[in-house]
Amino acid sequence: MESGILRGKKVGVNNVFEAVGKSFSGKINEQELAELESVACPGCGSCNGMFTANTMACLTEALGMSLPYCATALANGALKERIAKETGVKIVELVKKDIKPSKIMTQKAFENAVAVDMALGGSTNSVLHLSAIANEAGAKLSLANYDDIGKKVPHLCSMVPSGAYDMADLGNAGGLPALIAELKPFIHYDTLTVTAKTVGENVSGAKVINAEVIRPLENPVHKQGGVAILKGNLAPKGAVVKMAAVSPNMMEHQGPAKVYDSEREAQAAMKRNEIVAGDVVVIRYEGPKGGPGMPEMLIPTATIAGMGLSESVALITDGRFSGATRGPCIGHVAPEAFDGGPIAALKNGDKITIDISNRLLKVELSDKELNERLAAWKPRKPKISKGILSRYSPTPSE
Repeated sequence: MESGILRGKKVGVNNVFEAVGKSFSGKINEQELAELESVACPGCGSCNGMFTANTMACLTEALGMSLPYCATALANGALKERIAKETGVKIVELVKKDIKPSKIMTQKAFENAVAVDMALGGSTNSVLHLSAIANEAGAKLSLANYDDIGKKVPHLCSMVPSGAYDMADLGNAGGLPALIAELKPFIHYDTLTVTAKTVGENVSGAKVINAEVIRPLENPVHKQGGVAILKGNLAPKGAVVKMAAVSPNMMEHQGPAKVYDSEREAQAAMKRNEIVAGDVVVIRYEGPKGGPGMPEMLIPTATIAGMGLSESVALITDGRFSGATRGPCIGHVAPEAFDGGPIAALKNGDKITIDISNRLLKVELSDKELNERLAAWKPRKPKISKGILSRYSPTPSE
């Protein structure tokens, strides 16, 4: 989607959600909120920035499963129409050449996609989606793979919502081919793509047109990739944070927990202005089983940002985030509360330590105290017991 324009500045749907937080704190009135809402999404297409849909479009191209420049072509543009027509032609060609997705989506291709994700500072949802696709394709893509690649590949593109540039800017700067060419030391150029050519052949001749949008390797936005995997006594199996969207002031944070057992509870507390600078907001029982279905926590994260607290308040959840999330928001905490993970044992006032650079997420409790709390914890009944969503929650016999 093209960006909306409000008073000469680009805006998108993320600005609307953050404006809700501004309205809670009295920074804007209802008329100003309505004015923003009316221009933020001016036409067809997915969001204007590096949110989940566009992240996955970029990773699809990086995997070799869509044609070059497809990810950044605007939905209402002639280029997208031409790519759509060429896609149909290529599908016929691939069938005739017996090139199946399994020949394209190899281990090396997934490693390429993760490298591109790190350079883009993409949505944390990519960890879920890309891992699921890899599993279906018979490849191995663990959290350790993500973190290893993230420590090597720098963040090169400062994209909306945490940066200045939208998808149109990325396309105009050379698109994914230019970015992949810049990332050559980290990319497997010999992998096959839907063009029936290799990645190297596809990006041959691609050039970065705007080095502010696609930064050179020697001058990155951040030295490490956009996504980091945290572990500690609060997340023994890992948690995910969009490091590219975190202010340097919040890479390390320690504060008291304010614990809520649902997104709705947390949002109500924010509306009552219960959250103050220094807090660590904890939203639990929103994981795959507890949610059920692992809903996104966009409204609470956007509200915190809109209230001007993203430089002083962190959020931790066993749910997931929208790609529009920015700030020190740590999701996918595992094991989740519904399964009796450590996050289920937290109480208001517990001191939480976050150290993103050192990949640490912990609660300042002794092993004895934490284990005693977990031993006293009692499982909850699923929120939903019938219908499609009940498939996410275990039945009493499981």
